[in-house]
Amino acid sequence: MSRVALVTGAARGIGAATVAALAEQGWRVLAVDRAADDPDLPYPMGSEDELAAVAGASDRIRARHADVRDLDALRSAVAEAEERWGGLDAAIAAAGVIAGGVPLWEVPPEQEKAVLDVDLGGVINLARAAIPALLRRPEPRSGRFVAVASAAATRGLPQLAAYCAAKAGVTGAIRALGVELGETGVTANAVSPGSTDTPILAESARLYGLPAAGAFAAQQPVRRLLAPAEVAAVVAFLASPRSGGMTGAVVPVDGGLAL
Repeated sequence: MSRVALVTGAARGIGAATVAALAEQGWRVLAVDRAADDPDLPYPMGSEDELAAVAGASDRIRARHADVRDLDALRSAVAEAEERWGGLDAAIAAAGVIAGGVPLWEVPPEQEKAVLDVDLGGVINLARAAIPALLRRPEPRSGRFVAVASAAATRGLPQLAAYCAAKAGVTGAIRALGVELGETGVTANAVSPGSTDTPILAESARLYGLPAAGAFAAQQPVRRLLAPAEVAAVVAFLASPRSGGMTGAVVPVDGGLAL
């Protein structure tokens, strides 16, 4: 029987790459995204067309519109996955946004709120909505909750304080979930990407006044940007039964940035 996953932030970037990786491995995947711009953020979000393209790549994928700040919408998405495919085996929190470009005390409050509410609140909301479904699988179960954190969780990035705070919160929540889930057979882990070729990195370059996202490659020992698929490969492993010996872990996928 195919395993079933729900992935947020699925329209593009690491989320879209994770959906593709799981579908290629035989998973059934509910690809969840707001698929609309956010009036509080100054750059384009994933679009309806992008989400449709992700879902259209395989008959194993279905698209679902939901904002991770809306707990009821996420609970409804989880219910759809259970009703459509008979249960849920993995929930991957990949939705993320960024804002800043000025010191923390100058960031517009609405932008700060959007970053905290999506990047940290969205992970917590998905945990609230999805973990009960993971626990509904019969024993012995192998449910997986996986979050996308960031190297920003442990590095002080100037003019991105809200993003750093949110991602540090994600890693703390994952560690606590790992303990709380204990012997249930459900685990909680995170990946911590470095500079990855995504729209968030492109927006980071704009906020720093850099000519392009490629300028960030120099800070990583591998001297290149990571591809979203490289991060997604590790997410897919953490979502699989083979990762059962790991919980509460934050796995760097950062080209050596943390060294």
